[in-house]
Amino acid sequence: MKKTCYALATAALLLGACATTSDNEGPYGVATMNPASGSKVEGSVTFTQIRKDRVRVTADLAGSTPGPKGFHIHEKGDCSAPDAMSAGGHFNPLKHKHASTPAVGHAGDMGNITFDPSGKASLTLVLDGISLSPDSPTNIIGRAVVVHAQRDDLITDPTGNAGGRVACGVIR
Repeated sequence: MKKTCYALATAALLLGACATTSDNEGPYGVATMNPASGSKVEGSVTFTQIRKDRVRVTADLAGSTPGPKGFHIHEKGDCSAPDAMSAGGHFNPLKHKHASTPAVGHAGDMGNITFDPSGKASLTLVLDGISLSPDSPTNIIGRAVVVHAQRDDLITDPTGNAGGRVACGVIR
């Protein structure tokens, strides 16, 4: 009985070790989101490289009206304008049409983030087609993350018809 328990405990430890190392943590960047256009939207968005051109995005935001809002990476790491227009357009180094994710659209396309009735939103997703590697054309470090005032329709090129910009943060 003791040998069986020991073997099971050892197997559980080994399986646990495999589970935690299969998704190795790589380089990461964080954008501290600040209100724009008179909104109260704020929070943070973390990007962690988990494989070449594959990044996990984790967002925790608050201060918005309820519902889905466009959520994008923009080309410039500049949130200095009161309306966040200084961040430029969507990050699109490969010149793709607008879509729901970087794998099929702009490198900056992250779809929508949905705020609950209390104005909070949490999101974790994995995106293919972006990187945190300095030598990659789809590197997002130093670019801005923007939350828009309206839902991204995932079709209209180049903006998704997502409206004004209500929060902006530079990925550092």
